[in-house]
Amino acid sequence: MTSIKKVFVTGAGAMGNGIVQVAADNGYEVKMYDLKQEFVDNGMQTIEGSLQRFVKREKKTEEEKKEIMGRITPTLDLNDASDADYIVEAVFENLGVKKELFGKLDEICGEATIFGSNTSSLPISAIATGTNRRDKIIGTHFMNPVPLMRGVEIIPGMETSDETLDITMDFIRSLGKEPNVARDYAGFVASRVLDVMLNEAVKCVMDGNKPADIDAIIKTCLNFPMGPCELIDLAGADILLHVLETMEEEYGDRYHPAPLLKQMVRAQHLGRKTGKGFYDYSK
Repeated sequence: MTSIKKVFVTGAGAMGNGIVQVAADNGYEVKMYDLKQEFVDNGMQTIEGSLQRFVKREKKTEEEKKEIMGRITPTLDLNDASDADYIVEAVFENLGVKKELFGKLDEICGEATIFGSNTSSLPISAIATGTNRRDKIIGTHFMNPVPLMRGVEIIPGMETSDETLDITMDFIRSLGKEPNVARDYAGFVASRVLDVMLNEAVKCVMDGNKPADIDAIIKTCLNFPMGPCELIDLAGADILLHVLETMEEEYGDRYHPAPLLKQMVRAQHLGRKTGKGFYDYSK
């Protein structure tokens, strides 16, 4: 069993609140941090709604739901991370933002605290340079939606210690997830493989194919649980664009974003979070 008891998650968005839910569901005391009250309120509402769906499907009881919610503390104060055993960072996919946040947490947290980053594309070794604990920085790339997806990509940086890796692997297993180790190159494995397909799906739309037809073909012919256009709308077109741009810088033109993807982001047709993407969610 992992020695981790208290978890601090930075970011109350889709990934952050999903990680909070899973940690609290598995017995951890969890604090969920974000910059604004509305962000943490929305995060708490999302978690409660997710748990209520489990209750409706009779996979959890109302009492279990209350116990899980009782283990979650929302906060706007980063100093509340001072007693955390494990940090999971789930903020915007920007190297400068993540390094600055880790630098602040480095001063707040105890020497033994491990910092996990939920980045899907940024090299962990680069993020670690914002701290004085490079041996305790590691990538913990959860998949969306976190409560339902069983795999987690674990990425040690160049200076991550074996102890940090071992503790992280045990921690992820304690969440009921399957940890898989990837090398510390931009995009790791999941994003490098998946996002090429997603980008190609956008190009198929540009060729005149309907998003619904693309999704149906991928689901019925390739046995994917969700079509690529649906997945882009779920994750956010802006997230896909940012990851592709990061990987294009690292690997070259094969990750060059489709022009339609850039156009959608400019128009704020980001998917579910803005009400319109490849599909209309306004209703």
